[in-house]
Amino acid sequence: MLVEKMGREAVELGHGEVSITGVEENTLIASLCDLLERIWSHGLLVKQGKSALWSHLLHYQDNRRKMVAGSFSHAELFLDTERRKSDPNPVMAPLKISLVQDMLHIQNIGEIKTDVGKARAWVRLSMEKKLLSRHLKQLLLDHELTRKLYKRYAFLRCDDEKEQFLYHLLSFNAVDYFCFTNVFTTIMIPYHILIMPSKKLGGSMFTANPWICISGELGETGVLQVPRSILEMTYECQNLGKLTTVQIGHDNSGLYAKWLVEYVMVRNEITGHAYKFPCGRWLGKGMDDGSLERVLVGDLLTPTTDTEDRPCRTPPLQHSPGMIRRLVAISPNSRPKLNTGQIQEAIGEAVNGIVKHFHKPEKERGSLTLLLCGEGGLVSALEQVFQHGFKSPRLFKSIFIWDFLEKAQAHYNGLEYSEGAPSEDWQKRARIFSRIINAINSTPRNIGKDGKFQMLVCLGARDHYLHHWIALLADCPVIAQMYEDTALIKDHTLVNSLIRVLQTLQEFNITLESSLVKGINI
Repeated sequence: MLVEKMGREAVELGHGEVSITGVEENTLIASLCDLLERIWSHGLLVKQGKSALWSHLLHYQDNRRKMVAGSFSHAELFLDTERRKSDPNPVMAPLKISLVQDMLHIQNIGEIKTDVGKARAWVRLSMEKKLLSRHLKQLLLDHELTRKLYKRYAFLRCDDEKEQFLYHLLSFNAVDYFCFTNVFTTIMIPYHILIMPSKKLGGSMFTANPWICISGELGETGVLQVPRSILEMTYECQNLGKLTTVQIGHDNSGLYAKWLVEYVMVRNEITGHAYKFPCGRWLGKGMDDGSLERVLVGDLLTPTTDTEDRPCRTPPLQHSPGMIRRLVAISPNSRPKLNTGQIQEAIGEAVNGIVKHFHKPEKERGSLTLLLCGEGGLVSALEQVFQHGFKSPRLFKSIFIWDFLEKAQAHYNGLEYSEGAPSEDWQKRARIFSRIINAINSTPRNIGKDGKFQMLVCLGARDHYLHHWIALLADCPVIAQMYEDTALIKDHTLVNSLIRVLQTLQEFNITLESSLVKGINI
């Protein structure tokens, strides 16, 4: 199962057996569930029900119910304390580890009718939470119950074999499973949402009405109105799958409609997966880039625990770029200076990430949204291209890349009807560029200038126009007014190199998540 999960990494480590790596994850998990049933059936005194594992769990649950309400066994209290220590988010109250609570989650799913089905769902949930070994260890710590249910020779009463078995299961903690989330796609899941505004810059004075929309691989919540005084709430909806983006904004009402949001956190209250969506930017007219809403890209938090809860080998997800790389919008003189070599490297890495994404087997691919809009993604890299050599604006006047793109659009619109216009191919590209700029400016969404640039890059990547647009913009006379002579966009050799790199995206069918292009009629 680990070889299958690790994919190519396992092959590199010498595990290249075709008979193993070709088996589907669901088949392997079903085989594991069958193995657990055989272990729990071995040496049973009296068979009760179709699932020996679920029967044992029900006995354990019944014993816990007989205990004083709210009390824990010593072991349960210890495990709960350990998870609280290791919880990655000190603000959001941590979920306690509870074998019984995870059973209740399964029992509350009406679609699962049989004991065998409940046992399998419980195993999947425990694996996704990296708690299978720990939960089974907890179950078997009730020695009196085990003696009551099993004969002396039973596997579960042989201490050495049992310990070795639990140790093997512990190795599942080395990889990320979403075997519960991806199978029970229609169940209702409570999501705990925390919005963290800046405490320093007028967060308590905020007068507008905020809203939020959470998107995942299986769907989205739609717009949720957030009461001004409540920045932490739980919302139940159909399983969204792995979370990808959060859209957050407000209605610009009241005397102080300016909101600096540090980050948003969303946690699946059944699986415990918590996602952090960094923002670090203003939402308000006349602030930053004037945006009233933003699309944030999430980061799945991985708790670092003791040796029994080893962190996942999988690298963490990328997240939405925060304030640091956006300083051009607030104080252009203080933005980080990247040289042309560093920018070329950033473009190469961003494009290479997308190429690798499409060359992987489908089940090993991550989120394309992260590669486009995440930290170090294509949008970020192209921003660096257009920021290089951008002339400093007048005092108290912020200039954005979008301002340059609008001026370039106006220039091309004027050229379309003049005599001696360029080739028909060139005109067609200019018309498409102009049409998409107009469509983005006409969207009913209240996105700011940086958000519009992000949308343009995503649409250009999807429709394979990016390399054409770079060529158009590099030839635009507006560049002379808005860029220094040393700017990358004025260097024909570097521009041609950039065009060649972007052309490699031509062969891929890029599908955009709806949150990135919502409101665009094109």
